[in-house]
Amino acid sequence: MQLRSGSYGRLNGTRTVICIFIAVFLSLHSAAAELKEPLRKGDIAIVPLQGEVSPPLLLFLRRALKRAENAGATAIVFEMNTFGGQLDSAEEIVTALNHATIPTYTFVNTNAGSAGALIALATQHIFMAPVSAIGAAAPLLSTGEDLPVTQREKTISYWSALIRGTAIRNGHNPDLGEAFMDKNKEVKIGPALVHAKGSLLTLNAQEATQNFDGKPLLAEGIVDSTTDLLRKTALSGRPITIQPSGFEQLAFWITKLAPFLLLGGLIGAYLEFKIPGATVPGFISALCFALFFLGHYLAGLAGWEVVVLFALGVVLVVIEILFFAHSTIVFGVVGVFLILGSLFWAMIDRYPDQRFLPTGGMLATPLFNLVAASAAAAGIIAILARLLPHTSIYRRFVLATSNPPGPSIAGPRRQFSSASSAREGATGISLTTLRPSGKANFAGQVVDVVTAGEFIAAQTPVRVISTDGMRVVVQAERT
Repeated sequence: MQLRSGSYGRLNGTRTVICIFIAVFLSLHSAAAELKEPLRKGDIAIVPLQGEVSPPLLLFLRRALKRAENAGATAIVFEMNTFGGQLDSAEEIVTALNHATIPTYTFVNTNAGSAGALIALATQHIFMAPVSAIGAAAPLLSTGEDLPVTQREKTISYWSALIRGTAIRNGHNPDLGEAFMDKNKEVKIGPALVHAKGSLLTLNAQEATQNFDGKPLLAEGIVDSTTDLLRKTALSGRPITIQPSGFEQLAFWITKLAPFLLLGGLIGAYLEFKIPGATVPGFISALCFALFFLGHYLAGLAGWEVVVLFALGVVLVVIEILFFAHSTIVFGVVGVFLILGSLFWAMIDRYPDQRFLPTGGMLATPLFNLVAASAAAAGIIAILARLLPHTSIYRRFVLATSNPPGPSIAGPRRQFSSASSAREGATGISLTTLRPSGKANFAGQVVDVVTAGEFIAAQTPVRVISTDGMRVVVQAERT
């Protein structure tokens, strides 16, 4: 029995779709395994914030925060030891913490310098180790030099407003946050002068816990460890530490390269279905989609629900191709919308306290990535659709699948022919489903053909209505 090239291509594409499912599933399963002891409702999440404040640290904190809230944790405790880092990452961390719906604690062990001090102010409770310090958050250039005067004034003005609002929201003295950044800020509580102008404010544990009018200046107490903190605050629950994974840096780059991963996935999937017998495009497509979902999962953006939507969309597309290619497009259209919707939803940064429907600001980057990738893929696919049939690689695969090795009782071996063998008015029979391109047999010669837009089932009589070089346009023969 001979296997027609169109059927082989559809089965080969289906196999690749299954490979995509497996690749995405295994990637997310291995990522989920990084948390050896999962959080449960009532637990207390302990999150170390150590090293430079940078994009990977942002991804880790955001993922940990969402995991704690979705699990129903009683509280989240950040064990901080940082001398600071990038202000843009600190700004996004502050924004993430302001979305927290569970109590937040910072344990300064041993440094909360620069950007770390600003992050600590974004939590509701601050505790410090006996030998620790917090403050000195002046903005600097990456070289360590002071900002130019105008830029420095603009930066301090913006951050002062942000930190004042953050401090007030979390019950801290907003003047302290300003004094951390601006050496010209004086801090007074009633008649007492806490900090004079002329230098940036930095507090050690003893200074931060001083009482003014019956209230600590900044830190609520001095503790030796997170265990001591839990004991003194009477927080009940099982403490579970969420460790940063080695994939945080990878997740940062994957989310930045999202448009290119989408582009590679779409083009690879197209080539897999277009070239029967080829496996490299399908492998590349599976790898791109697996990396896309893995990166967004590790970045705290995507969960299992988007993978389920993606899988359902691909299943519907496969059903359309295998069973309804020449009768209806409903399954295919719904499947494509589910696929694009899942890819789009995976890039939206949504916190548990936000409404289900995203706002305009949340849609900007995902929409740009999806539109840019889709437009680029459509353009490249259009070029490939015109040029691919004339390449030696494509013809080699077509011949291999149209003429499988070994004896056959289906008749003489068919030869591939150029478009010149099918002249206008010639009649033949479609060998594959024309949707709208495919292959037809004209007097024993196999020719690449295309319809005017309609789908034509395999083994349907067709007639050539026009030719343009290598392009042969056919329509179903009317009976």
